[in-house]
Amino acid sequence: MGQRTMAMGTADLSAQFQELLERHRKIVFKVANTYSWHPDDRSDLAQEIAAQLWRAFPSYDGRSFSTWMYRIALNVAISFLRSNQNRERYSVPLDDELHDTIGVTSAEPEGDERVRMLHRFIAQLDGLNRALLLLYLDEKSYREIADILGISETNVATKIGRLKQRIRNDMGNK
Repeated sequence: MGQRTMAMGTADLSAQFQELLERHRKIVFKVANTYSWHPDDRSDLAQEIAAQLWRAFPSYDGRSFSTWMYRIALNVAISFLRSNQNRERYSVPLDDELHDTIGVTSAEPEGDERVRMLHRFIAQLDGLNRALLLLYLDEKSYREIADILGISETNVATKIGRLKQRIRNDMGNK
């Protein structure tokens, strides 16, 4: 797209980007919700993802936009997670009832304990495993996941198999 960018005006490029971003905006929110539990942080992360997508858009090669978008969004989210881990490690919530550590409010029905357990499990994962689980739950094929994350399909299958086993072990023990 680099040469196409020179031929396109900034207004055309902006309009094309806005249309693609709007069509695929759920990806931004899925990634932001997976990597941040606090509403303000989610909003900041979503904005940072959109900004990085815009910065990278001139180099977009015209192939699968959602794959390209996931790749950038997940890289931004993993960086965000790493940069916020130290801050979160040393911060203490002012009121545990307002926001618990897994991002589930007390208004949630008691029957959703398994959902809370899954949120706790996801919160403990490193950035790559969160990305794998997010893409798997989003019903992406192993090939798509491999393309997005830049790893082999075999590696995807192995890691997802291990994640499934960890979930079974973690959920079964509680």
